[in-house]
Amino acid sequence: MTDWVPSEALGRRVLCGTEYATVRYVGSVPPTAGIWLGVEWDDPQRGKHDGTYEGTQYFKCRHPRGGSFIRPNKANFGVDFLTAVKNRYGLNDEQDAQHGTENTLVFGKKTVEFVGMDSIAEQQRQLNQLVDISVCECAVSHAGQKEEIGRTCANIRHINLSKNLISSWETVTAIASEVQNLETLNASGNKMKFPSTSTSVSSVFSKLRVLALNQTAITWTEVLLCAPGWPRLEELYLTSNNIMVLERPDNVLQTLKLLDLSDNQLVDGSQLHLIAHLPRLEQLILRNSGIASIDFPDAGFGCKTKMFPSLKHLAINDNKISQWSSINELDKLPSLRSLQCHNNPFMDTEKNPETLRQLIIAKISQLEVLNKSEILPAERKGAELDYRKIFGNDWLAAGGNWNPEKNNPSEEFLAAHPRYPLLCLTLTIKCPEKPEQKPVQKKLPESMTIQKVKGLLYRLLKIPGSELKLSYESSKLEGKEVELDNDLKPLQFYSIENGDCMLVRW
Repeated sequence: MTDWVPSEALGRRVLCGTEYATVRYVGSVPPTAGIWLGVEWDDPQRGKHDGTYEGTQYFKCRHPRGGSFIRPNKANFGVDFLTAVKNRYGLNDEQDAQHGTENTLVFGKKTVEFVGMDSIAEQQRQLNQLVDISVCECAVSHAGQKEEIGRTCANIRHINLSKNLISSWETVTAIASEVQNLETLNASGNKMKFPSTSTSVSSVFSKLRVLALNQTAITWTEVLLCAPGWPRLEELYLTSNNIMVLERPDNVLQTLKLLDLSDNQLVDGSQLHLIAHLPRLEQLILRNSGIASIDFPDAGFGCKTKMFPSLKHLAINDNKISQWSSINELDKLPSLRSLQCHNNPFMDTEKNPETLRQLIIAKISQLEVLNKSEILPAERKGAELDYRKIFGNDWLAAGGNWNPEKNNPSEEFLAAHPRYPLLCLTLTIKCPEKPEQKPVQKKLPESMTIQKVKGLLYRLLKIPGSELKLSYESSKLEGKEVELDNDLKPLQFYSIENGDCMLVRW
């Protein structure tokens, strides 16, 4: 490193030792002689001031002590992509000179050695076979000589460019333009300048399926401006970008299956409505995203929302959700199967972790995995039974009744427990010895005793004071009737399930 400063140094990313910075000023700083670089450090603790020295402001910083002046010979402006590849995989001119005609090429942990005049050609052949290239933390700052990447590494499909010195999306595009079959790209950890206006759509990223832009300072508006160039994108990672506001992605990102917005402080949960109509989105990761509530106002109690039609996996760990109403809302998602929700204030309302898990399971009907733990059928059945027991008295106090004709729970209860009425069994009631009596469907709670069921049937079927005999048939017990012979036992004692048929005789 010398006092040489590249043209257009302003805005360039540099490395000073192990610290990353952005050049904000190039020039003199009187009364000292020579050229200085004014830099804004990624780690503001590394700085000394805000760009002001001896009363003169040379540049601005976001942090009051995030800036410093350094000499150009202290700054590493980086290398081109292909130089980084050769350095990373043990192929550079210095090594060739040191080893004479003996050359080695490193692939992961495997070292291949070549001897003699053909070694360079052999190394070139091996580079052409590379499919997955990582130059993470290799000080890449620019693409290099045009078409050289394509000639040297023709078969690349996956590139890791993370934590380098790339200062613009234009540089990433220049590198990718020479990789015809690029499928995966990780450009995270590069604080870049992105297009601020619509650009012409090119075919550079026409085959890209996975893109990581974590910690790149990209905004959601810039994502949407770039997105027309990602026609087949399936996974997009945008963590730690200070994204606060979203916009509806019209005619872009329509192939997206996974979106990670973790560690971005969204202004509120309603921002999610703006991305709720991505038709193929199956996984949404929102860890530590500042969300305090979730709601889907287009659907009422017991109904499914039209939002997030394909969403199967949702992660909302480490947020500010304090009300159970947000968990109730998740039952409106038509495809939800997996939920992660650790470290939210609503979880502090229940001290017993097992009870807490049961409540979440009971509230979300289609959930199959909770906090990475599978929900087995027996666990769901027990959770829903306990849920009815825990809130049974509240249901009665709110106007609930075992008699369907008198059952009228309050709106407040239904808002707090929208699934409670749905947790009852739906049974078909038949009178096999009275063919003139039409079958009737009724919802009955599993905890209802046989004695209370009989009382209900007397009124429902208008049966005179005869002794009722009850039994049931199940599709799981084909050709077999199970007698309900103990008036004091609840329905769940007999393992009656939703959709079974109750037979009434007198």
